[in-house]
Amino acid sequence: VGMAAPAALQRSVVSPAGRHTASLIFLHGSGDTGQGARTWIKQILNQDMAFQHIKVIYPTAPARPYTPMKGAFSTVWFDRYKISNDCPEHIESIDSMCRGLTDVINDEIKNGIAKNRILIGGFSMGGGMAMHLAYRFHQDLAGVFALSSFLNKDSAVYQALKRNESVLPELFQCHGTADELVLYSWGEETNKMLKSLGVSTSLHTFPNLNHELSRTEIEKLKTWIVKKLPVEAAKTN
Repeated sequence: VGMAAPAALQRSVVSPAGRHTASLIFLHGSGDTGQGARTWIKQILNQDMAFQHIKVIYPTAPARPYTPMKGAFSTVWFDRYKISNDCPEHIESIDSMCRGLTDVINDEIKNGIAKNRILIGGFSMGGGMAMHLAYRFHQDLAGVFALSSFLNKDSAVYQALKRNESVLPELFQCHGTADELVLYSWGEETNKMLKSLGVSTSLHTFPNLNHELSRTEIEKLKTWIVKKLPVEAAKTN
């Protein structure tokens, strides 16, 4: 008997106010849900992160045993041996989730959205997941954002980019200097490494910000999103 196809990921969606010509996929942090991430951003902005032409999709990771929580079930994109940038990646769980998230991308393409009109990113583990997805499997996306995120020292992402010749999606990174869970230095090292491998990167530093999102950060992100996914003029026949 073949492996059953993985169940489609649950998603919370903020529809565009006008004509849908671009899509944004936002991946939550470990233990959260798509709805939870959407609500968190809504609380910070006092409204949904919404756009005239961009659909915002917040998928939820399936629950799985998570090693840093002694194998307790958690909604995480992949497993980790420990929360550190200094250990091997749990590549098998990362790759299986890349397949599940590719379905989310393909659903947008089926809706008539070009791949270079799709952005992917996320908070914490979600940002790490987005970097694997884009830089290893979908180098033709519009861009990637990673908020309070990092890649392990010898990440499969770095290995893939060492062999890469094509133009890569731009990376927008934000990190708080007071982050005690994902150290600022891990984010900074990830940024330098990706830059050295040919990714056009920016790193926005937030003094005194812990492992959290801030309003200034989300406003900056929104500005970048619209720069990467500008409103398209209506096509005239």
